[in-house]
Amino acid sequence: MAGVNCYNKGMKFFVIAGEKSGDKQGALVMQELMSRCPDIQFEGLGGNRMHALAPAVEDWADQAAVIGVVEVLKHARFFVRRLKEMTERIVAEQPDCLLLIDYPGFNQRLAERVHKLCPKTKIAWFIAPMVWAWHKGRIPKLARVLDLMMCTFPIEKPLFEQAGLRTEFVGHPLVDDILATRRVGVREKGLIGLFPGSRSREIEKHFPIFLDVVKALQTQHPEWRFETAASSEKLAERMRRMVRHARIPAEVVNIQLGSYHDLMDRAEAALVTSGTATLEAALHELPFALVYKVSWGTYLLGRMLLTIKYIGMVNILIDKPVTKELIQGDFNVQNCIAELEKLTTPETREQVLAGMKESMDLLGHGGAAGKAADALMSLFD
Repeated sequence: MAGVNCYNKGMKFFVIAGEKSGDKQGALVMQELMSRCPDIQFEGLGGNRMHALAPAVEDWADQAAVIGVVEVLKHARFFVRRLKEMTERIVAEQPDCLLLIDYPGFNQRLAERVHKLCPKTKIAWFIAPMVWAWHKGRIPKLARVLDLMMCTFPIEKPLFEQAGLRTEFVGHPLVDDILATRRVGVREKGLIGLFPGSRSREIEKHFPIFLDVVKALQTQHPEWRFETAASSEKLAERMRRMVRHARIPAEVVNIQLGSYHDLMDRAEAALVTSGTATLEAALHELPFALVYKVSWGTYLLGRMLLTIKYIGMVNILIDKPVTKELIQGDFNVQNCIAELEKLTTPETREQVLAGMKESMDLLGHGGAAGKAADALMSLFD
């Protein structure tokens, strides 16, 4: 509970986050820990938010945010060096706790080394890696080296507990984010949201199909309007070029720069690329179809490794097809149009909204960072 007295004066935490999202959540947990133990010390790796709270936490987020097997291999020497550096620092300083935030590839390797070399250091993980979807065999390995897992999806808790790992469901941080920014009563009839993803590679794969959908719908539903958002001016300009290449008038697809959360509040229906954005759309109560396309080699490998029925968390949480999943060949113009037409009809819309609410109610009702801080402090009771 917030404001609890700290009986472990001068505690030292090493914290590791590797992407912007992890930096944000790591900073929130650090703030909660500081409110409980004002003299707590932090060191480690994170982003600008964590560094601002504790200068001894190095901002490495731009270097660490490498996506894809090929890119990771290209930077292998860099990650091996950082892994060695952090292990040596932790062994030298013997902190009270190593707090790992998401970023599974690097963090699991560090946890294994610290568990072996620093038996007195507690090791905790916030935002559980989704090994239950891809590689359940890693769960017992994590159980052997961790003291605490803090998961953000309720379905994760029994899976880790069955392996003998102390596990707390703290709720999903997105709930706090959406509650803080959401606007209600601003939904615009006929506005279709297009969410191709935030990375360049995702936009290259998804946005051209979105534009083919727009071209077809200009004739079938001339009353509909289309809007998307780009996370940077560079990506916005790339999307504008794609609109021109598709020979669509610039005014037909409104490309906003910055956050897409406002669009999620205003759109009547949407096409949303698989990932965190699908959870955000559900929390914004925006009916959508999930879409995704990768290279066929990646897709076939994924199908062999995937151990779950759905890929969208809205569906996974309640084991029901609430939102339509259009993957690979199913992600085409005809299917997208059919789903958008369904989502703008009252009956289907109500069913989808009811299913999304049932799913999102399982994510908790806010305060994830505070609950994580409480769980961490309980390690030292």
